[in-house]
Amino acid sequence: MITPEMRIRRALPTDENALGELDRSTWSPLHAVLPAPEPPYDPFFDARHRPEDYLVAESADGVVLGYLRLVPPTPLACNAHVRQIQGLAVAESARGRGVGRALLRAALAETLRQGGNRITLRVLGHNAPARALYASEGFAVEGVLPGEFFLNGAYVDDILMGRSVTP
Repeated sequence: MITPEMRIRRALPTDENALGELDRSTWSPLHAVLPAPEPPYDPFFDARHRPEDYLVAESADGVVLGYLRLVPPTPLACNAHVRQIQGLAVAESARGRGVGRALLRAALAETLRQGGNRITLRVLGHNAPARALYASEGFAVEGVLPGEFFLNGAYVDDILMGRSVTP
């Protein structure tokens, strides 16, 4: 659902500050298993989190609206056909405008472009909005790790979801 007011592109090294700020501003116990970030902040990009692993949604005037991290789940050749979403964030001001959906659809296309045919992700069981978005885009629950995380005084399931990207 990319509109003339929005485009999806690969991240650039110069996006580091904007993506770091977006990441910090969207932190929530609804989706995060790590504590809230505090200064001094770690760099957004590092050896494991490279700009080329991120898709960025931006407005026509260049404002970052969201990002999605898409990577192989392991370095093994036997599952090189799989890509995994390991992060999705949408600016509060852009929510409800199709940014998350556009990033998911771009990830499907990018998976195909890279020669993949399957995409997976993990989502916390209590994150109903994200689970509903993923399901609406064809992701199915493929596994549940009950009580995998202890967050804010409660055990939370880790939900494994996936889908084929073959057209």
